[in-house]
This record gives sequence, structure tokens and C-alpha cells, in this order.
Amino acid sequence: MIDKDEHNQIVEAGIDGEWRRLLKSHMESGSMAHLMAFLERRRRAGAVVYPPQKYLYAALRETPYEAVRVVIIGQDPYHGLGQAHGLCFSVQPQVGVPPSLRNIYRELTEDVGFHAPQHGCLSHWADQGVLLLNAVLSVEHGDPGSHRGCGWEGFTDDIIERLNEHSDRLVFMLWGSLAQKKAAQVNRQHHWVLEAPHPSPLSAYRGFFGSRHFSQCNRYLIDAGDAPIDWQLPDEPRAI
Repeated sequence: MIDKDEHNQIVEAGIDGEWRRLLKSHMESGSMAHLMAFLERRRRAGAVVYPPQKYLYAALRETPYEAVRVVIIGQDPYHGLGQAHGLCFSVQPQVGVPPSLRNIYRELTEDVGFHAPQHGCLSHWADQGVLLLNAVLSVEHGDPGSHRGCGWEGFTDDIIERLNEHSDRLVFMLWGSLAQKKAAQVNRQHHWVLEAPHPSPLSAYRGFFGSRHFSQCNRYLIDAGDAPIDWQLPDEPRAI
């Protein structure tokens, strides 16, 4: 089991600035200690856990609290070799684009004239204040949903509660029932919430396609006096 000092070192490497201050009490709680112990037990038992530990809190590291303008909530990380790197729906640049992300690209193309790149790395969005947060931050190889109910939900609930307190109005893009339930505590009078089915091949045809969330998001930001998100991804993404 990792001790408190080692856990604190992990946190220090992954969570900084205002996020660290806002989440400090949860990070030092018994529930978080139990979660870290669970992850360590699974690794010692031979389980391959994704993403690698250095990417566990990448969503928070790549999009500081004060920079958040848009929130996209995923389910749990991709469970294939080399895919997950801490940003929901995103994969490492050298990895093939997963089906759900291909569907996101398709909707972007229809909505805002997007040109799909050959990669699936979404760091360009994170750089602009799009928080790409999974509801559960870890998973085991080949076993989707394997770490649900193990403690991450309370941590990411805390993140969403802090976002709800954000002084600036945010856009929440919620795809699928899990994301929609996850953000149930968002004050819809203060923030704008867009909902659609999940972009997976099993559900995208039920209303994700044609939802036009990306253009709606930008119209909201512009009307609020903010800059729109440049959804177009560069051919060569910034690695995180």
C-alpha cells in the first residue's frame, strides 16, 4: 500500500494551483486513501491499470480551474493498450481513433465544418479551457467499467460541485445518461447544459448526431462576451 507521503507526491505531480486548494480536503480523506490502496492492490495482483499513473489527473493538470469554460464528461478511460492518457474521449497521438471519437468527429464535421485529423488527441481543446473529465479515472485492461463503484465517483462529484461554484458561466456538454446524472447538481440557471445520447456506435444515432452541441456552445460563449472554442484539431497535436 502506498503511504500518505507517497500519495501526496502523486497529487503534487498531478494537481496544482486552484484545483489543489479546492480538492485538498477530499484528497486527504479516508475515502481517497482507500481508493489509492485499492489501485495498489490491483496492480500488485497483476492487473494492468489505465491510464499510467502519471496521467491519472491529467484532465485537471491540462485545464486549470480558473481556465475552465466548457466541461465534457466521459464515463471511464479507454481500456486498450496505450490509449488512455487522462482526457476523456482522447487518445495518445500514435493510437487509432476509437469509434466514439470517430462519431464525435462526424458530428463536428456536420456542425462546424471540422476536418478530421489522423489522430485522436484532444489536447488542443484542453488548452482552450475544455475540461475533459471522466466520471471514473481508472480502468483495467480489457474490462470497461471495472473501477466503477470503487471511489472515483465521490472525487469527480467534488470536482463538479466546485465547477458549479465557478464564478463564470460554464457550458456543460453531457452525452449519455451517466454524464447527465453526474452533473445533476449543476445550477442550470447559472450554467448552460447541453444534453444528448452518448456518441458510442450503440447510441449515437439516437440523437447525438444532429445535436449541434459544438456550434451551440460557441454561440453561448460569444453571447457571453467570450471567445469561441476552436474545435479544429491540428494535424500534429501537443503531447501531454
